[in-house]
Amino acid sequence: MSAWTIDDDGWCDGALRYDSPHHDARPDGMQVDLLVIHNISLPGGHFGGPHVSDLFTGRVDYNADPSFADLRGLQVSAHFFVRRDGALLQYVSTDQRAWHAGASMFEGRPQCNGYSIGIEMEGTDDVPFQPRQYHVLAALTAALVTRYGLTQVRGHEHIAPGRKTDPGPFFDWHFYQKCWLETLHRQAALALTSRGLGFPSMP
Repeated sequence: MSAWTIDDDGWCDGALRYDSPHHDARPDGMQVDLLVIHNISLPGGHFGGPHVSDLFTGRVDYNADPSFADLRGLQVSAHFFVRRDGALLQYVSTDQRAWHAGASMFEGRPQCNGYSIGIEMEGTDDVPFQPRQYHVLAALTAALVTRYGLTQVRGHEHIAPGRKTDPGPFFDWHFYQKCWLETLHRQAALALTSRGLGFPSMP
C-alpha cells in the first residue's frame, strides 16, 4: 500500500470524499494530538450498505429499517470510515471538528472532539474486524501522524468509559500496533520524525 498524505485542507488523498454538514471549527490554537477509534454498523450487525454514510451526511431514510427511528434528529459524524473491504471514506476535513466522541475526557482534558480525529471501523463489538481494515487504519494513522504529530490513540471506550464500549473486545489492538510498526518500517522518514504513538495498555 502506497503512502497517503493529508493535504493542506485536511483531506486524505487515499479516501473517497463525502462531505458532512455535521462539523464545526476547532477551538482556536487547539493542537490535534489524539486519534479515537470507533465501530459502527447500520442496521446493527449489517455491513456494506449506504446507511453509515447517510447518517454522517444527514440523509437517513428512517423508513429503511425500524431501528432507524432512534436516529431521528441525531447529528453525528466521523472524519473517516473504514469499510470491511478496506475502502476508506472521509466526511470531515481533519482541520475541522467532527462530532464523533460526545461527552468524553482524555488525561483530564474534556471535550475530546476539539483535539482529536475520529475513525469509524465498520463492525460491531461482537465480531472480529478484517485484516484489511487494520492495514488501511495503519496507513491512515501514518498520514495523520505525519500531518499533525499525533501522540496518542485510544478507543471510544477509553475516553467515555461506562457510556461507550467501542471499538470493543474484538478489536485487535496488538495487530493494529503491529501494522503500525510495519508501516513505520516502510516509511523511514516518518520513523525518524515521529515522536512515537502511545497505544492503550494491552494485556
